[in-house]
Amino acid sequence: MTALHATNHFDLPHETDIAWCPGCGNFPILHTIKKTLVALNVDQQKTVFVSGIGQAGKFPQYLKCHYFNGLHGRALPPAIGIKASNPELTVIVESGDGDVYGEGGNHFIHAIRANPDITVIVHDNMIYGLTKGQASPTSEVGLKTPLQPDGVFVDPLNPIALAIALDAPFVARASAANPDHLKKIVMQAVQHKGFSLVDVFQPCVVFNKVNTYEWFKNHTYMLEETYDPTDRVSAFAKALESDRMPLGVIYRNDRRVTFEEEIGVYAHDRTPLWRRDAAWEKVEAIIRAKQ
Repeated sequence: MTALHATNHFDLPHETDIAWCPGCGNFPILHTIKKTLVALNVDQQKTVFVSGIGQAGKFPQYLKCHYFNGLHGRALPPAIGIKASNPELTVIVESGDGDVYGEGGNHFIHAIRANPDITVIVHDNMIYGLTKGQASPTSEVGLKTPLQPDGVFVDPLNPIALAIALDAPFVARASAANPDHLKKIVMQAVQHKGFSLVDVFQPCVVFNKVNTYEWFKNHTYMLEETYDPTDRVSAFAKALESDRMPLGVIYRNDRRVTFEEEIGVYAHDRTPLWRRDAAWEKVEAIIRAKQ
């Protein structure tokens, strides 16, 4: 258990204990996201984190903010509903590769199709950390686990390639080992209109002894400054690279219409749907009468 030391207004009290293992890649992600929110000057009262189940799913519990903790694999549906009901909110999904790509794989596919204006940050450690180390959808072939003692024999899911194939408007990858780069990527993701995916490589220091900080360092590289993320064909080719995987904004499409625009929540103004109801107007009138 590690104490959280206050650094900004998204921090909980310094005596708060965090139930992650020492050295876990979740720690640098947590600290980086807090710094990113401050750098973006987002309204704390209008920021909502949504998560599922897992070690990464605990993430919002260590932030001083609004959050919704859903069922395993079910982080995306409530996030879409929260954003649609109140488009003024900044909605960020924070969960793991098992939760989003495994149990939540179907929601992941159709959320990209619908294109809600939310940011999805996936802590990708290529293992199930909370449930004691079985293979996840992104586990490498040959990885031995308590449930796969002879090693994983199916190819891992490629979430970057899948997202680009579905024309997700913002697809990026970062690493917990490079907080400065992660901050830049998340800032762009939050500011981008539409479904933004940030797949973050992070080690699980207890249950995954293969994909370590050193392994990620040796198997990734930064995209060149000249790289054009709007070229979908080139982006897909980058997504298929496996010996050394690119870090950065891999694909970007600024032309897609958002889910909120399609269903008309921006038709008149950004007033939350629950405040447009006639019944709510009566409630407001009663409140004003009592003041």
